[in-house]
Amino acid sequence: MPHVAIAAPSTLAANAAADVARRGGSAVDAAVSGALVAMISEPGICALGSSGFVAVGMSGEHPLVIDGNAVMPGQGLPPSDFGHRSRVAEMAYGGGVTTTIGYESVAVPGGLAALGAAIEHFGSCPWSEVVAPAVEVAEVGFVLSSAAAEYLTHSHDVVFGWDPASNKAVHSQDGSAKREGDHVKIDGLAESLREIGQEGTAAFYSGDLARRIVKDFASNGGLITARDLREYEPVARPCVSTEIGPWTVFANPPPSVGGPVLLAMLELAAARGGHLGSVADAQQAALRYRTEHLDAAGDLSTETKIMLASLEDGTIESSMGSPSTIHVSAADSSGNTCAITMSSGYGSGVIPSGTGIWMNNSLGEEELNRRGFHARKPGERLPSNMAPTIARRGEMSSIAIGSPGADRITTALQQTILGFALGGRSLQGAIDAPRLHVELVNSQVRLAHEPGAGAEGFELRPYRDLDMYFGGVTAAGWDIDEGLSAAADPRRTGGTVITAG
Repeated sequence: MPHVAIAAPSTLAANAAADVARRGGSAVDAAVSGALVAMISEPGICALGSSGFVAVGMSGEHPLVIDGNAVMPGQGLPPSDFGHRSRVAEMAYGGGVTTTIGYESVAVPGGLAALGAAIEHFGSCPWSEVVAPAVEVAEVGFVLSSAAAEYLTHSHDVVFGWDPASNKAVHSQDGSAKREGDHVKIDGLAESLREIGQEGTAAFYSGDLARRIVKDFASNGGLITARDLREYEPVARPCVSTEIGPWTVFANPPPSVGGPVLLAMLELAAARGGHLGSVADAQQAALRYRTEHLDAAGDLSTETKIMLASLEDGTIESSMGSPSTIHVSAADSSGNTCAITMSSGYGSGVIPSGTGIWMNNSLGEEELNRRGFHARKPGERLPSNMAPTIARRGEMSSIAIGSPGADRITTALQQTILGFALGGRSLQGAIDAPRLHVELVNSQVRLAHEPGAGAEGFELRPYRDLDMYFGGVTAAGWDIDEGLSAAADPRRTGGTVITAG
């Protein structure tokens, strides 16, 4: 029985993962179980109707990513059903957000499919045992975390207030938004999770639960059809990689945007020594390339491959001058690693009748839909900022690492990995270090930064302290000499556990 290190968004999720590990689970089993608990216990931050990526690094094998990203729905629907935008939400969150919510904002969620595939191909425990901790949490409810409470201060009414089931879940009896430490229990969720645990992810994609979801969407102007759910398939892809000092960093490949952008930021900054100025310049180059070439691309796979090629020939250097995400990392004493990132966008507010399952608003995220609302073809995968990552130092050490934070995912990981791989910091020290993030606002460049992380040559937007705006990195590692380690971000309420096998 392996020892397992887990780093998760909350102590609740970390403890659930540890329970599965103690029953014989590997890093993959633990990470999937922790992710499921985090997806149901962080209202507004994530949801069971999310999408995402599972990076798996089995000892001695090339890491791969199981792509469970969101897909444009509407297969079989007439053209007249597309393009309707009935609910637009404006929030002060993160300096100001405008997003589309409601049924028409929901993309086909692939998160559960990716988690199920990870257990099917790499897990040591039965699926029902991996899901069991989430069922238990749903049955009794959970305490609202600080990150979820912070987001609900901005979103409780405009995003979650219009749907009766959502409204009930996030508000107290007096009508006020629930606060950190308040108890939350979502009607119908435990029953849905039991179905998923007993029947596998097929319950969500082709079973009775799927039929209830499709019926609810058809009655409320949503685009998800039975065909959309039935034909959804997670896709396993070999990771792309780069060398950073003695470490090889593996990230999710095209058509994902997050992995290639992260590798670009790492390579450009490392080539210039990894200091704050080079970090900021690398972010500016990679994010500008993304804005100009990737965000509105019709063929993401081709464009991201061009970006990776441009790293090798140096042409990318000519550019130099959602909150609603969770991440779980796990490593075990056999050298296996697993990094899982899941996102529901800003949340649609939709709970299909009687299911207790919140759905994403991936179609409503403007930064992921530069081509326009409902512009993609049904069945087409959306772009993503997510970048669950694995790094290895030969056969001596390995880590799983990732972060929530929309477009701050890649910049948070860039700085953490550089601090760990080149800066001599421990995992926790690299996560704790102050961060910066280049913001491209109407073609203008400014630098948001925490105390001590400013850089010259930029218009500055300083923060007074470490802030959840700059992500919430979690990491778990294994070293042949030092054993297991786990680290969580002080910017969010994280939890870590190292089991005794």
